[in-house]
Amino acid sequence: MGLKKPAEIEQMRPAGQFVAAVLTALQQVAEPGMTTRDLDAYAHRLIGDAGARSVYLGYHPPFGAMPYPGVLCTSVNDAALHGLPSEEVLAPGDVVSVDFAAQLDGWVADSAVTFQLPPTTDDAQRLIATTAAALDAGIAAARVGARMGDISAAIGAVGQDAGYGVNPDFGGHGVGRTMHEEPHVPNLGRRGSGQRLKAGLVIAIEPWFMATTEDYVVDPDGWTIRSADGSITAHCEHTIALTDTGPVVLTART
Repeated sequence: MGLKKPAEIEQMRPAGQFVAAVLTALQQVAEPGMTTRDLDAYAHRLIGDAGARSVYLGYHPPFGAMPYPGVLCTSVNDAALHGLPSEEVLAPGDVVSVDFAAQLDGWVADSAVTFQLPPTTDDAQRLIATTAAALDAGIAAARVGARMGDISAAIGAVGQDAGYGVNPDFGGHGVGRTMHEEPHVPNLGRRGSGQRLKAGLVIAIEPWFMATTEDYVVDPDGWTIRSADGSITAHCEHTIALTDTGPVVLTART
């Protein structure tokens, strides 16, 4: 677990602001008739304009059937995580999760947002709002002197109390010079358990919930994770830094 000095946390702010701005722009331009590849191309242009670098493009962990082919994970409806850019056409009412990470000036930030294209539905809006509330709860629990299980328990309680499926796989993670650093941040846990949280810890907290199941399946591409029963999903994420005065959200969107 690499702790960041206060000066290093300040150096991470531009990366966080850039990632936040890209997600805001994507949410504004997304509309029915576009493909997820269109969104990926738009983000790719923004990366180039900023002199940033994608940390997704070419990334190849053991579970992926191929190196990652895009700069966004765009997951639609029953797809929760790691959706590949494709010719999938967005339709009215689609629930769209966009996960984006980039490196700027040597530092990485990682964030995700879920939104629904109009017309919206009560079921989808409740799921999205609950996932965002779980992210807020996880951030609120990320205090110096607390434990990792406090974050995990706060996230899981929000999802389970609302009746949604919460799976502990593919949770949050440390962030710094690279996208995935120690420690792992599960979305389920027990309060008072796990490592002690210290000032200088920078982590991505990322709840993802499924409407009516705790189980998921993986597409043959080895990347796209879907709810096992085809129900809609939502995913929210922020990169935060722990300080003695409280958590700082580096990817806060205006």
